[in-house]
Amino acid sequence: MKSAVLVIDVQSILFDPEPQPFESQIVLTKINEVTKLARAKSVPVIFVRHEQPKSVIEYESAGWSLQSSLITQTGDHFVRKTTPDSFLNTNLQSVLNELDVDSLIVCGYASEFCVDTTIRRAAGLGYPVTLVSDAHTTHDKEHASGAQIREHHNDTLPSISSFGVKIEAVEACNLWA
Repeated sequence: MKSAVLVIDVQSILFDPEPQPFESQIVLTKINEVTKLARAKSVPVIFVRHEQPKSVIEYESAGWSLQSSLITQTGDHFVRKTTPDSFLNTNLQSVLNELDVDSLIVCGYASEFCVDTTIRRAAGLGYPVTLVSDAHTTHDKEHASGAQIREHHNDTLPSISSFGVKIEAVEACNLWA
């Protein structure tokens, strides 16, 4: 199988203002570790960014930019999206086809929204998915903390078998162990 790493919505406006997402600095470090190792193994890295016109996350605005500590390199790929689904009305499927990718490694923001939606869509399209269990995050909500939300998704998504492909949650240090 040929994998690609998807880094979803790790953007300035979502990570820099207070309060920051749960364990944001740790998550950023883990994402950089994952992408560095992926590149060393010739695994493509794809950064997905959300945008909304006339907002703080408008295309090419300061808030839309990738969080400044993320490391990108020549050869990385970039996808723009306008919904929680990284596939819907984007070129992601075309990029994956061009790269001959047949499985995904997913990390980023927000665990319960864009990460969840993209993983379910990917599985529905037939991609086995590895969720990097310690490299996705979200903000605390009224009903649950960011830690609880991440734990819930790490436990819940791998229990979905009806798509016919495996979804698993694996810590960053065990991805290529």
